[in-house]
Order: sequence, then structure tokens, then C-alpha cells
Amino acid sequence: MKPIRLLSRPLPLLLTAALGIATPLMAAATDAAAPRVVVTWTNPAKFTDVRYDTSLSRQDPEQWLGELARYLQQRAEQRLPPGERLDVTFTDIQRAGMYEPWRGPQWNDIRIVKNVYSPRIDLRFTLTDADGKVLKEGARTLRDLGFLQRDLPLGTDPLRFEKRLLDDWLRRELPPAPTPRD
Repeated sequence: MKPIRLLSRPLPLLLTAALGIATPLMAAATDAAAPRVVVTWTNPAKFTDVRYDTSLSRQDPEQWLGELARYLQQRAEQRLPPGERLDVTFTDIQRAGMYEPWRGPQWNDIRIVKNVYSPRIDLRFTLTDADGKVLKEGARTLRDLGFLQRDLPLGTDPLRFEKRLLDDWLRRELPPAPTPRD
């Protein structure tokens, strides 16, 4: 019995041709899909919030850091002009509230939110244009000492005060582009 020949050209030649066409297409797709906002963090074990967490059922900091990172990515994407890129690194975070173990064992896992336990986020950022030119960079300490005197964010989101800090920062760093007048 004679073997069936599926390919009329040698396989290496076909693979080379396919890669020659696919590589530029893949590169173009990768550039278009590259994130415009990248949020990372330094070692969370050194964050103030983690070092002073005395609760019995400690929450993994990667969970709430991931949630803050996703929130910042989403909000910054809305404000970022086309072609610009924002890189942010959280360097320290103290979430609003604190555990007060001296209240007794029934309070070990309850975060007490008071004026004296205000939220703080330390971050570094770099804003670049489409050519990679740095438009703005720096380090910021975000803090809201009157966080309980302002309108309270709606809902029961445990990160609502930290998210408001990030929103305030974005409004200062990335003001909306002026609209052209007719």
C-alpha cells in the first residue's frame, strides 16, 4: 500500500512560510493588547497594614492588593489619554481602621474604623507617552485624615476608603483632557 501524501511541499518550507506571516501579526496583536495601566507592589509582608495586623484570621494581603490593583487599573484606563501608559507600584499601605486586641477575644477579627486610623497609600508612578517618553513620574503618599468627615462611600466594600484615596489621586494626576470649544 502506498502512503498518502498530505503535503505537496516539504514541511520545513511550509513552517517557515507560516511563521514568516504569523510573527508580524502576533507582534501587532501583542502591541495592541499591551496593558496601558500596570499596577504592582513591593513586598507586602513589609507593609504597615500587614505588620500591625493582630487579627487571628489574617487575610492574605495578595487578595486585597489584587483588588486595589484591579480597581486602579480600571479607573486609570478611563482617564488615561490614548497612547499613554501608567505604571504604578504600591510601596506601603495602611488600610483604614485597626484591630484593637485589648477589647477582648471577641473583637480579635473586627477592624475598628476611627479618625485616628486613617488610610494611607505610598506609591511610585511613571506616566509615559506612546514613544516611551516620561511625561510625569514621582512618589506620592496618599492620605485622608478627614476620611470619616467626608461623604461616606456607599456600600460595605472593605476597601472603600482606600479606593477613594486612589480616585482622588487620579483626579489630581490625570485631569480630564480639555474639551474643544466650538
